[in-house]
Amino acid sequence: MSKIDTVRMAMMQAMKEKNKERKDALSLLLAALKNKAIDKRADLTEEEENAVIFREIKQAQETVESTPADRVEIIEEAKLRMSVYSEFAPKLMDEAEIREVIAQVLAELEISQPVGKDKGRIMKALMPRVKGKADGSLVNKILGTYFA
Repeated sequence: MSKIDTVRMAMMQAMKEKNKERKDALSLLLAALKNKAIDKRADLTEEEENAVIFREIKQAQETVESTPADRVEIIEEAKLRMSVYSEFAPKLMDEAEIREVIAQVLAELEISQPVGKDKGRIMKALMPRVKGKADGSLVNKILGTYFA
C-alpha cells in the first residue's frame, strides 16, 4: 500500500474522530504527496514518498525555528504537523548504524586513515546507502570524526 493510500485512510479516520487539527495536517501531507506524483506523472517510489515526508517535516521545523515566540498558535500547529508527519516517516538510522555503514565503505575503498582529500570519494560511496534512511547532516558530522 502506498503512502498516499495510508495517509488518506488516516485522514478519513481523523475525520470520523472529528479531530480537525490532525485531519488538516494529514490533508497537507496528502496534497504534497499527490503533487509530487503529478509532477512525476507516475506513481512514487517508496524512497520518493519518504523524501516528500522528510521535506514536509523539515519545513515544519523551519517554521517553528523562524516564528517569533509570541506567535504560539503557529508554533503549536507546526509542532503538531511534525508529530503527525513523523508517524509516516521511516525510522532514521542512529549514530551506531551510521558508523557501521561508514566502516563498511572505508573497508571497501581500502582507506584505513582517511584524510581530507578522501572525503569526496567516501561521500560518493556512502550517501546512496544512507539516503532517505539517515539525516545527511548527522552523517557528515559523524564522518568528520574519522578525519585526523
